Amino acid sequence: MKTDKRKALLGMVLIGVALAVLPFLVGKGLGNSWVRVLDFALLYVMLALGLNIVVGFAGLLDLGYIAFYAVGAYLYALLASPHFGIHWPAWAILPFGAMVAAFFGILLGAPVLRLRGDYLAIVTLGFGEIIRIFINNLNAPVNITNGPQGISQIDPVRILNTPLSKPLDIFGLGVPSVYLYYYLFLLLALLVVFVSIRLEDSRIGRAWVAIREDEIAAKACGIDTRNVKLLAFAMGATFGGIAGGLFAAFQEFVSPESFGLMESIMVLCMVVLGGMGHIPGVILGGLLLAILPEALRHGAVPMQQAAFGKVLLDPESLRMLLFGLALIAVMLYRPAGLWPEARRKRELARPSPQPPSRGRG
Repeated sequence: MKTDKRKALLGMVLIGVALAVLPFLVGKGLGNSWVRVLDFALLYVMLALGLNIVVGFAGLLDLGYIAFYAVGAYLYALLASPHFGIHWPAWAILPFGAMVAAFFGILLGAPVLRLRGDYLAIVTLGFGEIIRIFINNLNAPVNITNGPQGISQIDPVRILNTPLSKPLDIFGLGVPSVYLYYYLFLLLALLVVFVSIRLEDSRIGRAWVAIREDEIAAKACGIDTRNVKLLAFAMGATFGGIAGGLFAAFQEFVSPESFGLMESIMVLCMVVLGGMGHIPGVILGGLLLAILPEALRHGAVPMQQAAFGKVLLDPESLRMLLFGLALIAVMLYRPAGLWPEARRKRELARPSPQPPSRGRG
């Protein structure tokens, strides 16, 4: 037992050291643009873990999850920019954004409690589009969101009155802004992972799983399915709101184009690809689907020049084609995801019962 604990502790230490030096290794070998990709990957991990509560734990198909991301981002932008002349500190806006996003999660969940499957997906998809269209058109008669032009000059996150948007000099070593945001996003992503693990092992987490497996049986066992479902929507939206606020601070600009339907589908693909309901699998799916498209974007031109001697397809089109083929291959050969939950893996591996054969008589 002591040996196992030592191995686990040693593994955690090694992972921590690797995560700490990762931006320096990536920046040295590939450039700071790839560190920026890592920053977005961590944001997507937070989004995927939030959606995993709704889809993976509770079994509620949500295609409008990106709306909570938009709520968090625009709330941060409105409260920390010259648009309204308000400049709240980030550490006050982020918790407030999480609460507002949770309220919108309850607002979405309350009318759709009786819906399941495709009907629930259609309603949530509509909710996501309604939020985006509202943001796009709330510039008249009173300019609230600045419409399709978006909001710029957003205040960055400050730690000890030091903005993370500027390089930081530490003992003569200049640390770029993307590195500083990497460590901030990493800490918050680890916090989201910790909360997700505690929720999964809690009474509420077991209630979510019971509803996912059989809602009627869960209700018969005394689970308040109404409130538990609302809690799933609110908790998932909370993570989305925090990620949205961090996105606005990192980009220092937000516009409605960043919160389209494809973003919701991308986050859902991260959950499904990694393994619904399995936190390590969802993290893997989030990292892969955030990094793989960028790798394909950068590799599309060299691959075509090496194979054909010239560029035949636009890199963006080829990137999406290869990305789609990769997703299809995974769904065909790994239907439970790349890193599925052990129980889910056993269920899919179990052979389906064959109907009894009838003898001739």
